[in-house]
Amino acid sequence: MAEPQPADVQEGMDPEGPPAPSNAEDRKAAAAMSSLETRGGEEEAKPNKQIDQEALGKAISRLELADKVGRVAAGDKGKSDKEKEERDKRAKVKVDQADVSLLVEELDLSKVKATDLLKAHEGDAVKAMTAFVRASA
Repeated sequence: MAEPQPADVQEGMDPEGPPAPSNAEDRKAAAAMSSLETRGGEEEAKPNKQIDQEALGKAISRLELADKVGRVAAGDKGKSDKEKEERDKRAKVKVDQADVSLLVEELDLSKVKATDLLKAHEGDAVKAMTAFVRASA
């Protein structure tokens, strides 16, 4: 027969509680979720729907703030500015439809991907094909 269990132990319950989040993103999400679960005494007079909306708003703002801080710390802000400039530069490049057709037929790309590849290489089909072949090799 099985041994008797202590009164404070329940089946399926982890004695240590939930495992600690392993990375920063999980810790941020756990903190936001725990803020949703905690409610102060003064908020008891408000309707539940309003409390939930306020808690959700606070949790989302914390996550957004933490995400911005993480990006700045990682140096992504400068990267996003460079990406914007690069996208603007690509948008101005005119691409010949014959070059798009050539890339679609020879490299088995969609028209959108072929157009993006050509814009990334200033509309030069030879450079675009060379870069595609080198990247896939």
